[in-house]
Amino acid sequence: MEVQGASELERESVDFTGSSALRMTEIPSEAPKRTVDNTQTPPTLSSQSISLRHRPSRLSKYGVAFQPPEDDAIHYHDDAKEMPFFAKGRDFESTFTNHKYTSEEKETLRTYESQDYLPSHSEVYKNWIKRQPSRLDWDLWVMMGLIGFVVGFIGFLLHQTIEWLTDIRINKASEYLAVDNLLLAWGWCVGFSTLFLLFGTVFVVYLRPSAAGSGIPELICFLNGTQVRHIFNVKTLVIKFISCCLSVGSGLPVGPEGPMIHLGSLVGAGISQFKSDTLKVQLPFFERFRNSEDRRNFVSAGAAAGVSAAFGAPVGGLLFSMEEVSSFWNDKLSWQIFFCCMISVFTSSLFNSAFKGFDFTGSFGLFKSTQFILFKVYQGFDFHIAVFVPTILIGVLGGALGGVFTIINLKIARARKRILSSIASSQLQRLCRVLEPLIILILYISISVFLPAAFPCTPFQCMVKSNQTTGEQLWCEKQSAGRSLSWLANISDTQFYNCPPGVVLNSTDQTAVFTNKTYNQVSTLLMTNGERAIKRLFSRETHAEFEFFPLLAVFLVYFLCACWSAGTAISSGLVVPMLLIGAIYGRMIGIAMVKMFGVFIGNTLWAWIDPGAMALIGAASFFGGVTRLTMSLTVIMMELTNDIQFLLPIMVAIMVAKWVGDFFTHPMYHALLELKCIPFLASEPIVYNSRKRRLNLELYTAGNVMSSNVVTFDDRENVKNIAEVLLNTTHSGFPVLGKSNKGHQVFVGTITRCVIMFLLHY
Repeated sequence: MEVQGASELERESVDFTGSSALRMTEIPSEAPKRTVDNTQTPPTLSSQSISLRHRPSRLSKYGVAFQPPEDDAIHYHDDAKEMPFFAKGRDFESTFTNHKYTSEEKETLRTYESQDYLPSHSEVYKNWIKRQPSRLDWDLWVMMGLIGFVVGFIGFLLHQTIEWLTDIRINKASEYLAVDNLLLAWGWCVGFSTLFLLFGTVFVVYLRPSAAGSGIPELICFLNGTQVRHIFNVKTLVIKFISCCLSVGSGLPVGPEGPMIHLGSLVGAGISQFKSDTLKVQLPFFERFRNSEDRRNFVSAGAAAGVSAAFGAPVGGLLFSMEEVSSFWNDKLSWQIFFCCMISVFTSSLFNSAFKGFDFTGSFGLFKSTQFILFKVYQGFDFHIAVFVPTILIGVLGGALGGVFTIINLKIARARKRILSSIASSQLQRLCRVLEPLIILILYISISVFLPAAFPCTPFQCMVKSNQTTGEQLWCEKQSAGRSLSWLANISDTQFYNCPPGVVLNSTDQTAVFTNKTYNQVSTLLMTNGERAIKRLFSRETHAEFEFFPLLAVFLVYFLCACWSAGTAISSGLVVPMLLIGAIYGRMIGIAMVKMFGVFIGNTLWAWIDPGAMALIGAASFFGGVTRLTMSLTVIMMELTNDIQFLLPIMVAIMVAKWVGDFFTHPMYHALLELKCIPFLASEPIVYNSRKRRLNLELYTAGNVMSSNVVTFDDRENVKNIAEVLLNTTHSGFPVLGKSNKGHQVFVGTITRCVIMFLLHY
């Protein structure tokens, strides 16, 4: 629609009749109309000739006078500089308080468009529904299965690519370390990893900034009703997949699970619609799913399938989607998403069974427990009630350290935004964003290669010895109370660093083993990927495998580097770092208990005093302390480890970590939404009166928070008035008024800003 002059602009009109009719309600004839109450000073329409084609581009594209920042990683508000470093209600805030936004941050919040979960039942929508096939369930199940298959296959490709890159990097570096050539090992790791990470960062910074990070905060806000640009775009999917493979495969202390959740939601949002605005493709299939309700349900299903493919945890994926990301749920959707998760896990496990780093193993269709269960625990323990004493201690540490981790990450993010916003040149801004993860990587590699040299080589030890001797060495029994000594199975996975080579000998009767091999404790945890390090920390009956000070050194390095890496311009997640950090301090507590009470193997009463068991509880506590997940996290930990016997201690540690963490910060993903100034409506708002007493919201109605100056449209409006209202307000929806037979104004329905822009544009 084009208008050539002021008079013509006033004559052009849009008929809203039937556009969004909901119900008929009489209102007083003197009700205010088109009253604008806004402190902003946006542009207004003049009496000069005007064309809708030449109105502000932001209005023509987004329907608002002020749009959200194109890249929230570099957008910094000037008045935020005046806030004290430890200001309450900012980064350091309990969950019982609301986040304090500055005036400019509040303006940014108002620029986001809110979306309804249910489609508006207008006459146009009803007529469109009548033209669609009958609402049968079979097509929903087909779509859920299709989403699950695609997400599972993407998970397979992601896992195999990362494993392939990791093996190349570690195997070559181990060869150089074995001959004590630390400089060559460092040069190889820096050159190999920097090259791949450079591409992964450049793709994000220059092609799709919205692909950075895990994408979980943006997914949460979308399912909560806030529209964020480019988070569900085929270009975002491709860039996020490539960047995640390269960043995790390069050895940066990050994980792929967070991006996998976002990739799953991208698949759910795209495949269910069978169209792409980016690719200019619109296929005539499943057209009835092209509405807001079905699309969001499929996004929830894709996120759950992403968790399932990443962890091999279908039930955990279902609960994660229900507990953390989705704002609308029903029983029918539960069954459908459960089916989607099942297909996703089946697909990823089926293909992973036949390949290792894209090398065909010949075991297609063989679901091995070592592959299907990511951190499988081989020895289960009975536990005494006394286990809850260290469990509660670990939970308190998890909540406190989780809060510290969140606060440091937020402070680094704010400092990054402030520094980048002070750079005038956009090219220099991009260059700085590319260099930051490369600096972290080089620093982390340097520590990983050279720090182990400060620690001595450690001989393999076992807790149960036989009567056979070889010189001064005792032979170790292969069996202990019916269990294989796990250290023997783990020799091949240990990093020997530059320690002298040794031998492994079996006794003549094959009941005992002897080895004089040695290994480096720090290198075993740093010169590998996060998943393999976690497996070592979870291993049972390996009381002497790690000592306190090497673990402390790794903890400090990994905690700081992982905290810094999260938020840089790469596609990455925090799940693996969270599990690894928690497992380290959990194992440290386990070692302290062994020092105090001794080693118990085969003793059913005290066998739970095992560093590996404490590491599992620690991993769950730190994960819960950062994210505040409860149900889904408990089930995910069970599916990750297959250690059902420790279900109750894990539940206790997670709950204690959540309670403690709630006193320090908001959950990590919600705090990131607050940092980015993206609106998020909690399930239960927290409101205080002037005396700082919390209000009982059951005593109030929606009218208590509504504006008294209502901005309305008539059922037939001219384009000039519509454009003025859109430019001068930030409302997302407007009441539409009509005339009754008696001449009274009546409420016809509501119309959203998005629908108005669609009518104006087409």
